[in-house]
Amino acid sequence: MAAGYQESEAVREARDLVAELCRHFYTLGWVSGTGGSISIKANEPGKTNQERTIVMAPSGVQKERMVPEDMYVMAPDGTVLVEPKVKPAPHKPPKCSECGPLFLKCFEMRGAGAVIHSHGMETAMATMIVPGAKEFRISHMEMIKGIVGHGYYDELVVPIIENTAREYELTDSLAAAIEAYPKATAVLVRNHGVYIWGDNWIQAKTQAECYHYLFDAAIRMHQMGLNPCHPLHLPTTSAAPAVPGAAAGNKSFPKVIVLDIEGTTTPISFVSQVLFPYAKSHVGQHLLATYDSAETQADILLLRSQIEQDIKHGVSGAEEVPAAEAGKEAVVGALERNVAAMIAADRKVTALKQLQGHIWRGGYEKGELKGEFFSDVLTALSQWHAAGSKIYIYSSGSREAQRLIFGYSNVGDLRPFISGFFDTTTGNKREARSYSEIALSVGVDSPALITFCTDILEEAQAAKQAGLQAVLLSRPGNGPLPSDHGFQVLTSLVDL
Repeated sequence: MAAGYQESEAVREARDLVAELCRHFYTLGWVSGTGGSISIKANEPGKTNQERTIVMAPSGVQKERMVPEDMYVMAPDGTVLVEPKVKPAPHKPPKCSECGPLFLKCFEMRGAGAVIHSHGMETAMATMIVPGAKEFRISHMEMIKGIVGHGYYDELVVPIIENTAREYELTDSLAAAIEAYPKATAVLVRNHGVYIWGDNWIQAKTQAECYHYLFDAAIRMHQMGLNPCHPLHLPTTSAAPAVPGAAAGNKSFPKVIVLDIEGTTTPISFVSQVLFPYAKSHVGQHLLATYDSAETQADILLLRSQIEQDIKHGVSGAEEVPAAEAGKEAVVGALERNVAAMIAADRKVTALKQLQGHIWRGGYEKGELKGEFFSDVLTALSQWHAAGSKIYIYSSGSREAQRLIFGYSNVGDLRPFISGFFDTTTGNKREARSYSEIALSVGVDSPALITFCTDILEEAQAAKQAGLQAVLLSRPGNGPLPSDHGFQVLTSLVDL
């Protein structure tokens, strides 16, 4: 034991927890044969996550027989504070986990509170589905919702790194994968296992269960000849659902296509003359009817924050919202006037977009709204999808609003064609860093493999600055484009 070290109750609880979890993981086949491990940070009151003591399972021991006294206790920098006592033969002398440097890297780079290393069979086999692949991918599975930052319609991407003879030799490649995939909460090691982390042990365990389920699902789909990445999980030899005029011959398409909505897939008039008026006319009704719900209270909190900033910066139409004690009628009335001003000014702020998405959801579900798409969109989506291209949406509307317009459209449910949705939480559409973030999230080797389609020149310029390919759409109702902009201009997406 390090001089002066006094073990806290939180550390003792963490010791108990690691032993308990290792026994549980053994029953799941994650830590058999002395492989696999877990490390968590003690929940010490008054300390930040970076300051908390680390408890780590030892290496080369029977994980199902461990007791709390077998754990290593470490300072945040990895300095060993307490070592396990030596046990008589046939037990080997205690040894700190070879996963230690990798655990510490996850704590350092992700601010994790717990890291799980599993040797589950499905984690190794998932790296073999596509020989040599640098990523594991799966989409449209319910358990994807259990992975932080992902939803059902998103494509889950997990980086795969190459195995080495010794565990600690993986540290640099793990760090590189963590840096290259900022959205990832796991890294697979080929023919070996997986590292999974979370803010705390509950989040890490929940995600680990979801990842193992998804790895197993992908393996079984592969055995059945189904495509884990296809929204409909069609047989790998099958094309997308038949669409009149969708045959594309030998035409090749970009590997990844990112689409704007307004003025690109959908007439501007639908947004300006249908969606915006609907939201504006239903603000008060929606807020009053759902005022006490957690969702609406979150919307109101976000709106209050935006309005306070608008008042501070002298934004026209912004007015103070009374405190909740004034009654919901007074609060809703003020919010309704602020929202009307935001809509009139065509503000692209998240607070407005989030509320509009919730209002539109009711309209779509009641059949009062139906997404409108240009006639070429269904054919283009079908061609791209049949060719294996990944299709994403990037719009200033919230991700929920995007899913609604594609899910309740005049040509049916288009969501099976879409691999994921991005909104302004990713960043401003006229800033290059937003497109760099998208490139990292979709996991391509180069941003140049992505083609972005939009009707806004400044967005195309930002995408190009980030290294993406970009094309402009000239659609009925769109504003005129300036001359000599240097971008290809299409009148139909089937011409891409």
